[in-house]
Amino acid sequence: MVTLVALLALGLTVALGVWQLGRAQLKRALLQQWQTQRALPALGWDELRDAAARGTLQTLHGRPVRLVGRWLPEATVLLDNRPWQGRAGFIAVTPLRAPHGAVAVLVQRGWLPRSAPGDSALPQLVTPADGEITVEGWLAPPPSRLLELGPAAPGLIRQNIDVAEVAAQWRLPLLQASVQQSGPEEHTADGMTLVRDWPVVAVAPEKHVGYAVQWFALAALIAGLYVWFQIVLPRRRGLAR
Repeated sequence: MVTLVALLALGLTVALGVWQLGRAQLKRALLQQWQTQRALPALGWDELRDAAARGTLQTLHGRPVRLVGRWLPEATVLLDNRPWQGRAGFIAVTPLRAPHGAVAVLVQRGWLPRSAPGDSALPQLVTPADGEITVEGWLAPPPSRLLELGPAAPGLIRQNIDVAEVAAQWRLPLLQASVQQSGPEEHTADGMTLVRDWPVVAVAPEKHVGYAVQWFALAALIAGLYVWFQIVLPRRRGLAR
């Protein structure tokens, strides 16, 4: 029985260590891919629309974009529960519509802190409704989804944003993608700065390697304890008799 438990524990810890090494390799490949993509020329509306029509939009993730269009401030959403450096806050998302109106995209404009406990005030995001603006950034998947208990509630503050749902709600030809905005620093009307620190991966490859080392160390400890208590110690006792 002890041998079976030890073998199961040893197999599990080794498997977890190998899995973490695989995750590290995957993150390295992703980082390399995005570095390569970001060195390419910026895309415009025509390239995004053509890629969407071909179903290859996801292959352009990480590419720089430079889009001229109009904000739709009435469709702005604050995605809740999006921490940054241990602080609670929101990611501000506003659709940008092309001048010809045939296509639009969700723009992740930056991170804003949540007010102190007991303060119900929300960030006063400045979003001009008139005139065309130029947005620069990187093409990315739609904003990540968090676990949500129950149906999504409409309104300014939301847990998640579903591209298909809001496209129907706002009657917009939204791309199945988003833009992580870069460019000049932007402030809210109440003086807060939109943070545009967009990590490519949530966990660095080095952390996965560290986790793998921990699992392999635990596997070695299990093997060592088994050898000591099941083989070495009984033999010593037998010799002492």
